[in-house]
Amino acid sequence: MNAVKVDKVVKTPQQGGLRQAMAWLHTWSGLWISWLLFAIFLTGTLAVFDDPIGHWMTPEHALEEAAHANDPPLPKVTDRAHRLELALDFMAKEHPQADMWEIWPVQRPGHGLSAYWFQPSGGYGSADLDPLTGAVIEHAREVTERETIGGHHFVDFHYELHTGRIGVWIVGITTMIMLVALVSGVITHKRIFKDFFTFRPAKGQRSWLDAHNAVAVLTLPFQFMIAYTGLAFFSDDYVPAPVVAQYGMENPKRAFLADWNDAGKPARSGQPLAIPALESFAQRAEQAIGQEIRAVVLDNPNDASMRVCMYGWNEDTELLTRLSANSGRACYALATGEQVALRLPGESDTGGAGLTRSVMSNLHMVGFGGTPMRWLYFFCGLAGTAMMGTGAIMFMVKRRQKSGGEFGAYTQRVYRVIACLNVAAIAGLSIACVGFLWANRLIPVGLEHRAGWEVRAFFGVWFLMLVHACLRAEKRAWIEQLGLLAALCLLLPALNLLSTGDNLVAQVARGDWESAGVELCSMAFGLLAAWGAWKVHKRKEKPLKKTAARENAAPAASLQVNTEGQS
Repeated sequence: MNAVKVDKVVKTPQQGGLRQAMAWLHTWSGLWISWLLFAIFLTGTLAVFDDPIGHWMTPEHALEEAAHANDPPLPKVTDRAHRLELALDFMAKEHPQADMWEIWPVQRPGHGLSAYWFQPSGGYGSADLDPLTGAVIEHAREVTERETIGGHHFVDFHYELHTGRIGVWIVGITTMIMLVALVSGVITHKRIFKDFFTFRPAKGQRSWLDAHNAVAVLTLPFQFMIAYTGLAFFSDDYVPAPVVAQYGMENPKRAFLADWNDAGKPARSGQPLAIPALESFAQRAEQAIGQEIRAVVLDNPNDASMRVCMYGWNEDTELLTRLSANSGRACYALATGEQVALRLPGESDTGGAGLTRSVMSNLHMVGFGGTPMRWLYFFCGLAGTAMMGTGAIMFMVKRRQKSGGEFGAYTQRVYRVIACLNVAAIAGLSIACVGFLWANRLIPVGLEHRAGWEVRAFFGVWFLMLVHACLRAEKRAWIEQLGLLAALCLLLPALNLLSTGDNLVAQVARGDWESAGVELCSMAFGLLAAWGAWKVHKRKEKPLKKTAARENAAPAASLQVNTEGQS
């Protein structure tokens, strides 16, 4: 019996029902943002450990810390009253007109006596003071100390792409589309939990789909949480109408933040009042909130409405189980000595909305749970990054085996552009990230504006990878870029040894796990990239099942169902 070929049935999303409409929406909304989401997720994952990365990128500081690792701990501050007086004298002399004085009198590693104030032109001014004399400490950068923004580069890129408010909006819109892709993806997969336990290796498109489903389902709650809390974190930017309605058109954001951050701040009375000694208020606040005092904020200095607020210090052990990072806070009216506000650690003085905002931001920035929680976020972030990457790759794997003909005569050209962007966005960005670390060691230490050159190196390497991906055949581009990524990651410890004399064994021996962790993770990523390059090298290409001529004749439908039958 001869096989009878039934004409292809082409269904539009509207004809295919909700699930097929969601499949179309998931494919195309996911594809166009997958490259940007991959970048946001990868840099956000690295940003989880921005402090250890910054520690590795300042080896002079790391080695100095190591040299003093066995020193006895600094004695607890016993002259806080004297420090407060020194800071008040400095502010009265240098910034008497500022309506807010902030003093950090606590001596802890990395913290001395510091003063902060609002500049008349806007912005935050600061000065470090000698805790014995009150003299300003000048921090002249030594020629042997490298200037870098360290791991904060990944934080900045993650939420604003190094482009300011425009970047915040781009990231917000992209995150919103990601939520659409997540919801449509859940609706699309009828057997979502069965798919989670299914992985068929070496099956081409099927394997990529299984990998995409597995990492997506495994971390689905995390993906929803991290996307939603990211949007909630910048909600006053993304949804400004309520702020404008409440505060008017003139600087509504500033008024909103003033209400938010300075709840209960009194208005100036115009009557003079001398500033009393603040130590007794610090002691009262410590008893009230149960925390050591970290910061002292004086509102309306030298005015009868003067108020002082004492902020507590969150200890690491407190943040292991507390979702809100708000520290304790006790405020006193200095004219009467009356306590006018009290916030216990973890609570909010702006109501339920304030507490919700604090919890949302802390959830997004993993400000709780300590190091184990950071590792959990790191691995979930990697899974999310893999979900974006496998989704983009799967699009091309599917069309490499069977062209969709979505763009008529231009289909192959569009596919070529997508293939280039896939390589540059996934392998190229990964190379740029490790290239940022290489730039930290290779750029001369004394170079002016050195931190900026490190960031330029990041974007420069990424652009070169895009050019390379466009000039090389797709398979060769993947092999070469993954091979380069493997080499850069595996050789990073050797580069550190040659440039600073420090090495992985010494880091482990002295207990510097922040530096050792960066190099061990780099080597792990290098091995993974080498494995990926080898797998691509071994892959055998399959010929297209359609000819370009048929593509040209194909309708510009977005979803096609092949119903070839037999008789």
